[in-house]
Amino acid sequence: MDNRLSVPGTSLSAEPPPGRRRSSRWLRRVLVTALAGGVVAGAVLTLLPGERRPESGRAGALPAAGPQARARAEARARAEALTAVTSGVPAALPQLTSLIGQQEERVRARPQDAKTWAVLGAAYVQRGSRTADATDYPRAERALRTSLQVRAERNTEALDGMAALALARRDFPAAKRYAEQALKAAPGRWSAYPPLIDAYDGLGDYEAARKNLDKLLGLRTGTAARPAVMARASAVYRDRGWREDAVAQLTDAAAAAQAPAEQAAYLAGLGRLAWERGDLDDALRHFEAALRLDRDQRAAQAGRGRTLAALGRPREAVAAYRAALAGEANPQDVLELGELYESLGQEADAEAQYEQLRTRVRRAVAGGVDEDLLIGRFEADHGDPWDAVERLQEEWRRQPGIEVADALGWALHRAGEDQEALTYATVATDKAKGGGVRSAPYTFHLGMIEGELERYGPARRHLQEALRINPHFSPLGVPEARRALAALGDVPEEPLPAEAP
Repeated sequence: MDNRLSVPGTSLSAEPPPGRRRSSRWLRRVLVTALAGGVVAGAVLTLLPGERRPESGRAGALPAAGPQARARAEARARAEALTAVTSGVPAALPQLTSLIGQQEERVRARPQDAKTWAVLGAAYVQRGSRTADATDYPRAERALRTSLQVRAERNTEALDGMAALALARRDFPAAKRYAEQALKAAPGRWSAYPPLIDAYDGLGDYEAARKNLDKLLGLRTGTAARPAVMARASAVYRDRGWREDAVAQLTDAAAAAQAPAEQAAYLAGLGRLAWERGDLDDALRHFEAALRLDRDQRAAQAGRGRTLAALGRPREAVAAYRAALAGEANPQDVLELGELYESLGQEADAEAQYEQLRTRVRRAVAGGVDEDLLIGRFEADHGDPWDAVERLQEEWRRQPGIEVADALGWALHRAGEDQEALTYATVATDKAKGGGVRSAPYTFHLGMIEGELERYGPARRHLQEALRINPHFSPLGVPEARRALAALGDVPEEPLPAEAP
């Protein structure tokens, strides 16, 4: 079956010709523009209708009560969400929706209120990130640009929001630019540092990320900000390969979190760290603890599905993935479920998921998200490797992080260019060149490339290392790694040295 991603208005040949294929793009990056030449009041009318409202019975939904009690509960929820949004920490989805409704009413009444526009934009960004609904991103951009139009000088709230929006769209150069502007406008504000660190990571500048983390840790921050700072430190330590330090920082962040949604996000992060080191019981425990606090924590739902599949409980795994994919869905999670179905021999279900992936990617790109990394990964394994190579080469030129290095190396391998692939796979796994993260998929890719180049010793070593790091890293990759190791056989005996005459 032809699994290549496609959208209307473009064409792909049924079979790519031999050699490097100069294919037309099936998907062009959608540029979102906002408020060019318009008046501020007109921006109020461009806010899109049909906002989501909290569902009764959902975790975190406002309880049924009398009018006064409901009003007090709504006010508390909005206040909590406002604190979370302005601090850059996770808020509960019903609270975010309530806050968005309040801020929309305020900007209609006071369209010259720059701070309210900035809060509205930041809330849209966070909701879009949490729900994987990229339609919130153009709304966010309109609100944030309106805020900057109303007050251009020292508008750090709007600049923080623009940096967060750029990160949500995987536009690391823009995130760096906005975060640096926010930092220049107010050097002592801690909130500019986390997006700046993330931007440097995405650009492959790990030394700058570490230096800015040191600056962040040297600042005096309030109690509410400390968990977010510790969570950022944990991410940098993970990328450096310091697993124990990463776990310690994120554990402290979860313990110090100010709200259930924030704590749930950090617990989901701890589940991810446990998964990456192959500790399934610990991963499942953290993912389920996160979901008890926040049923809308989709990263925990997908992580739970991933873990249950590795534990040999595929029906429960599929149910967990489907919960994560309800409504809008993270395209990466859609791809994972498709590969799980494929590993189970359910080809029709796998193809249905890949078709869903096409739809989700189109929606994400329409919201301004750069999905070239995900598309490249999909094309390399399930479609046209040369399309993946071309796409990922462009991505590498723009933002050369280790994720892109690994994906480009693997795409080159799948296209038959193993010598060039080795260069990128080495960058992705070299502590001196990359972030130092111990990744089973990256190490697996390196080992497979080395095997094709007849570097059998390193290939065997790296494939074994991948399975030691996480023996469950992929439902499709693990069997492939085991087959490759079996084909390599035992380590050959070294020839005895010749005796001296």
